[in-house]
Amino acid sequence: MINATQKAPRVPIKDFKRTKIIATVGPSVNNYKAILDLIESGANGLRLNFSHGNQAERELHIAWIRKASAAYGKPVAIIQDLQGPKIRLGDFEGVIPIQAGQALVLKYGANYEATGFIPTQYDLSKKVKRGQPILIYDGKVRTTVTSVADGMVHVRVENDGVLIKRKGMNLPETDFGGDVITEKDRTDIAFGSANDIDYVAQSFVQSATDVRKLRRILAGLGSSARIIAKIETKAAMANIEEIVIEADVVMVARGDLAVETLPESVPIAQRVIIGLGRRYAKPVIVATQMLATMTESLEPTRAEVSDVATAVLLGADCVMLSDETASGRYPIDAVKTMKKVVRYTEANSPLHVTFHKETDRLVNRQTAICQAVIELAENVKATAIVAETKSGATALHIASRRPNIPIIAVTSEARVAQQLALVYGTKSYVRPDDRLAAVKLTNWLQQKRVVSRGDIIVTASGKYPGVVGTTDTIKVRVLE
Repeated sequence: MINATQKAPRVPIKDFKRTKIIATVGPSVNNYKAILDLIESGANGLRLNFSHGNQAERELHIAWIRKASAAYGKPVAIIQDLQGPKIRLGDFEGVIPIQAGQALVLKYGANYEATGFIPTQYDLSKKVKRGQPILIYDGKVRTTVTSVADGMVHVRVENDGVLIKRKGMNLPETDFGGDVITEKDRTDIAFGSANDIDYVAQSFVQSATDVRKLRRILAGLGSSARIIAKIETKAAMANIEEIVIEADVVMVARGDLAVETLPESVPIAQRVIIGLGRRYAKPVIVATQMLATMTESLEPTRAEVSDVATAVLLGADCVMLSDETASGRYPIDAVKTMKKVVRYTEANSPLHVTFHKETDRLVNRQTAICQAVIELAENVKATAIVAETKSGATALHIASRRPNIPIIAVTSEARVAQQLALVYGTKSYVRPDDRLAAVKLTNWLQQKRVVSRGDIIVTASGKYPGVVGTTDTIKVRVLE
């Protein structure tokens, strides 16, 4: 695996942004130069949407990302976003107008022209029950199930509208019973485990059981990828705390979440999830339509700028771009704009946000040391906190407390360094296990003028380098 941390950053440590940026790879950035530009412009993670493309394309994207990461000199996380159950309308010709009160029949794989049944790409008859809502086309068409029989789902249309082929469907009250990992997903997971994936994003999570099922699959494949639970269903919000505890990272997937729940509930859900992420030291990604206008326009709306800034103020670990970089006209400008908003907000924030129960944390030796590191660093006005970490846990726990002081993580595991690329305020480096790893890295950073003479550095390390869970020592060092 390529070590992308042999080059020094191009900016002093005080100029590091703390909130990370994820960009989605797609047709608009489908070459090495564009991938490099995304990374140079501020992307810390790159998302590969496995709802589109093929394995050959993905192999090429992964190779480009690793090459660009090494060329620029910073670790970048690669995210494999699984398609999940393909709950969409099937194929039919033209547009089907419908009216309130009309009765429709939905059937898996139906031929509309021959039968008049509306085709679906998923067999809903095995899951839905009478009285449950089915929302079609981002909620534009609302229907209610009246009966289910012989593989056919009979629904009553609640409003006038149109049906267009392949549009998505949401079933906010339907329990999929753990059936959220499809055969396609299993094939894609196997591909990812063999092709240098750092994170697997699980779609349509409903409970912690779904996350545990994916974790068993990854373990069986020998994968060290971590799991991002995408919160986009009503059931997920009902089980949100157990999902946050079980997952490694949580994504607020606001598009489907707004359809499955009330749109006005999404800002509150976003705050609840960020608060739980901070409580349990789990990174949180805020996604969907953050700079949607920049898909077609060079300038975002003021509301979009405010949306990104709000996520930063709340303490999200990452803000994510989807169509803006995957298929938009201005993918690099979108990343640059997001970075400008992040940097300005972090530099000028008039408040420090805390959450209910945020201080009600599990206290053990590691978490106590992390809290002590921050308090000491703040009291001595440290320039940086340097954390030696094998698994990344020490950096995660320090970052979850959102210090204003940059965190430098030193690990011997390249995979861990790449995964930490999505963690708030953390800059990671790969160096061999050594009881002086933090000192040696700090000396190198001083030589490269990232830190300076007179800077105060607080380090967290362990007596046994390279052993997980042995952080037990705090030191203060003044650079000479």
